[in-house]
Amino acid sequence: MRFSPTTIAGVVRVEPEVRSDERGGFARLHCPDEFVAAGHPFIPAQTSVSRNPTSGTLRGLHYQPAPHAETKLVRAIRGRVFDVAVDLRPDSPTFRRWTSAELSADNALALLIPEGVAHGFLTLEPDTDVLYQIGPAYQPGHEAGARWDDPAFGVAWPSAPVLISPRDATYPDFPGRA
Repeated sequence: MRFSPTTIAGVVRVEPEVRSDERGGFARLHCPDEFVAAGHPFIPAQTSVSRNPTSGTLRGLHYQPAPHAETKLVRAIRGRVFDVAVDLRPDSPTFRRWTSAELSADNALALLIPEGVAHGFLTLEPDTDVLYQIGPAYQPGHEAGARWDDPAFGVAWPSAPVLISPRDATYPDFPGRA
């Protein structure tokens, strides 16, 4: 695997090394030893999938605050998404900044999103599935979010959402905006 830093501390692009032959390809998507060796110890406690039949579906920006904060390894396993991570760590030099990557089944790229960083995505084609590996395990009742279009972040989404949940569309402005 190749690990590449982004503009947000701790948010890392993870690219598998695909071995191909006449049968197709094979790649490791997560190996705890490789993550540790790259300086990103991550052992998922659960794996989840988000199914999204409609192009233009927006999910996020989601996070779980301490003491139930999560690290996520996110990748598209079918279709394509514009994937976004927003730094919500007040002591971080990149507080309120965002980074993005196009994740697709074709590029097999993933984003490692650390605790304290919100995550969201916009589907770029119909029938897109997003795989989440999460650690520690999700704790119901401790969800939090920030509005996808909050001016405190200024995320440059490629288009407005076609489909978004009422909860995601109506999060209040992020506190402490400048």
